[in-house]
Amino acid sequence: MGPDDPPRRRRPLSSDDRAVIAVGLRQRLSYREIGILIGRHKSVVCREVARNRGPDGYYRGPIAHRAAHERRRRPKPFRLLANPELCRRVEAWMDDGWSPGLIARVLKEDSPGEIMGRVSHETIYQALYVQARGSLRQDLHRQLSTKRPRRQPRVGVKRAKGPYREAFTIRQRPPEVADRAVPGHWEGDLVMGPPGTPAVGTLVERTTRFTILLHLPGRHDAETVAEAMIHEMSQLPEHLRRSLTWDRGTELARYDKIQLDLNMPVYFCDPHSPWQRGTNENTNGLLRQYFPKGADLAVYPAEHLDAVAAQLNGRPRKTLSWKTPAEALARLLSDNQQVGVATAD
Repeated sequence: MGPDDPPRRRRPLSSDDRAVIAVGLRQRLSYREIGILIGRHKSVVCREVARNRGPDGYYRGPIAHRAAHERRRRPKPFRLLANPELCRRVEAWMDDGWSPGLIARVLKEDSPGEIMGRVSHETIYQALYVQARGSLRQDLHRQLSTKRPRRQPRVGVKRAKGPYREAFTIRQRPPEVADRAVPGHWEGDLVMGPPGTPAVGTLVERTTRFTILLHLPGRHDAETVAEAMIHEMSQLPEHLRRSLTWDRGTELARYDKIQLDLNMPVYFCDPHSPWQRGTNENTNGLLRQYFPKGADLAVYPAEHLDAVAAQLNGRPRKTLSWKTPAEALARLLSDNQQVGVATAD
């Protein structure tokens, strides 16, 4: 504020203030000059004109005052109720497994100048969880990673500790793994069905979030998991097989075979510490949209797992600046090929 600017006041603009603004605009006064006339800062005048001018670009006092009054009315109309087409777009994306946060981001990118053409992630959650605002299909909460029909407060869970001895521990893992600066470091785990039934192995690359699913139609003992992992990861170039971090499950007891055949060290997390494989845990949560808890995973053939992995790798990620894991991995492979050609020359 300049020395000649009036002090700011928080009172709303009156109909007389808006009449003065309209007259000042017709006389081609600046926002600062109009602000002095009504005792408000020039930024208030600027925002008022931008918000309440008509479709033809002209500002009219009575019409602007009526528009401002309607905007302040509570409760406001719920945007998804007022826009059925937008509601159907949100439902279609959620059916494809998209999260409310991802949907809100894509809508913002698609409609940068259209406020009514987008919604926030909180609006979507309210449409799912608040009965009075229900505008989305009632079954859509099942498409969320949590599957919860209602919100639950966050509560802390105490983690038990116990000794566990393995070849390499996560504390021996190189620092380059933690900062994700170097690609080729993976995290893995099993997505389990009911006890005694098959499982699905998951492998996630920490830098690109690219996901590989291991088809384990029969047993998921140590020998079977090792063979499936070696078969899938041997198709990757060596620079994308730098390390693997796994939970302390007996299914990876043949880690020595994995290390030897893939020339890739395996590091084990501390007991009951899934956050040490945070990337993999997040991916497993997304996979529960396709493989619900308690479902018999034996019914899913290898082709279905490939389709699920392709859909997951084709989903934009906030952590990748809204690129997909497939795009990020392709970029890494392309850059490496260019480096190889330059080195050969």
